[in-house]
Amino acid sequence: MITVLRSAFAEEDGLDVAVSRALLLEASEGAIGETFRLHVPGRVVAFGKQDVLEPGYGAAVSIARELGYTPVQRLAGGRAAVFHELTLSFTWTIPDPDPTSSVQARFDRTAALVVRAFARLGIDSEVGEIPGEYCPGRHSVNHRGRLKLMGVGQRLSRHAAHVGGVIVVGGADLVNRPLIPVYEALGIGFDPAATGSLQDIDPSLEVEDAIAAVTVEVAALDETVEGEVSMRTIDRARALVADHVADGGDAPSSRL
Repeated sequence: MITVLRSAFAEEDGLDVAVSRALLLEASEGAIGETFRLHVPGRVVAFGKQDVLEPGYGAAVSIARELGYTPVQRLAGGRAAVFHELTLSFTWTIPDPDPTSSVQARFDRTAALVVRAFARLGIDSEVGEIPGEYCPGRHSVNHRGRLKLMGVGQRLSRHAAHVGGVIVVGGADLVNRPLIPVYEALGIGFDPAATGSLQDIDPSLEVEDAIAAVTVEVAALDETVEGEVSMRTIDRARALVADHVADGGDAPSSRL
């Protein structure tokens, strides 16, 4: 059974990421089962571990904040990515006694789920990195090799895995607005023209449409039940928040 969670935690810098990490820890410990969290985030620039090591990281963090995006240190993935109110954030937490043995399978399963969800919306898409995309990855989902629509990353704990990603429903310009100067500060090249959204293909689509399509595809995998993030999980997350607040200082903790 997959528990579907809808809660967002944008009121405190880093808390949303920390909640995902707390869920991963609890799944690894056997305290919770499989969960799929699906929510609309606030405006965030999520930096990866590689970004933290770049000489321009401090400047990039300042740029993001000056542009009205909360800088955080992400749980999974490579380079900086952007979330905003026209995107859909998903975090899939999966208990697994040997999570290292099925990394590729989880990436494949997630990307295929997103492709099927997009097909429900009438959007033609495929899996694969396209030239010039931000936060490049082999399991990005794109439209006809031109526009990146979804990015995904993965983080492992001892007995669980976290697969997290972002679907850009609208506002490709809101993704590029911080990424252009942030990537310049980090010394990373990318092509803003490769950043896309579902609304670039079908302007009538809304975030709620994407939520419904993804929810149907999750339910097709297994029995689902609606749930809430527990206060125990939130309290644990608050103890982890400091590791995920991007301040341009030390690198994020690798503790799990």
